[in-house]
Amino acid sequence: MRGRLDVGRQFAQLAMNPVMLACRFDELSADITINQIMKAAINRLRRISNSTDNQRRLAELDFHYADIAAVPAHALRWDRVSLDRTNARWKELLALARLLLGERFQTTSMGETSGFSLLFEMNTLFEEYIGRMMRRALSGTGLSVHLQGGRLYCLEAIEDGRRSFQTKPDILVKRGREIVHIVDTKWKRIAARIDDAKRGVSQSDVYQMMAYAQIYGCRTLTLLYPHHTALRSAPGLLDRHKIGVTTQHLHTASIDISRHQMVLRQLRSMLLTPGLSDDLEHHLWESRSG
Repeated sequence: MRGRLDVGRQFAQLAMNPVMLACRFDELSADITINQIMKAAINRLRRISNSTDNQRRLAELDFHYADIAAVPAHALRWDRVSLDRTNARWKELLALARLLLGERFQTTSMGETSGFSLLFEMNTLFEEYIGRMMRRALSGTGLSVHLQGGRLYCLEAIEDGRRSFQTKPDILVKRGREIVHIVDTKWKRIAARIDDAKRGVSQSDVYQMMAYAQIYGCRTLTLLYPHHTALRSAPGLLDRHKIGVTTQHLHTASIDISRHQMVLRQLRSMLLTPGLSDDLEHHLWESRSG
């Protein structure tokens, strides 16, 4: 039997035919308002997403909604959506769909309304931004900028030559095949000298840069931090250090990314600071003079 037995109809109409049962049930369909809203949100995202992975996931979702009518966003019947204990888990998805479909927008004003946020890996974002801007800053100088390049190993086994502990410097500046500058970006709040003689630079970061200097044979290395007003100085070179008894130098510098239009100038100024890198400075001077 499907659903409930319709006792009245069973004895009134089917009393002489006990093989058949009079049933009463709801004819359920997946093509309901809440699913139409979800499909509209999926279609909206498919039109604006540039990510191949996201497009693949959205295509998979769209396949599951193949039997749902494609209703334009302006024709969706939000008033027909009723949330109860059986579909309460859709509450946040519906709120997100409403944002995506343009019915409602988040604000930064105070209130108790729930909203959504995006979190970014700022270390990666800062590194990528500086790397791309540095490429633009050094355009036409004969120097090339490589992100996450090098990939040389720290150790190599004497017995079988097996290598271990691969390195990946954030940014390599090359002249041809020669590495003339290594920049490692750090999304950390560097301190003013008056607050901390070491400026809050971690020992592990220094050891990492010393390893880069040894493995890549680079004379000039820079730890680059985001600038902030508490530094009490202008963005740019903060400190210069000699690495041990070598001729290699490790510098700390800051860059003000809040002024996007000035970032290229800051990077050029940092790379052209006298003494920061004699080889790099000389090559850039020749390029500009020529």
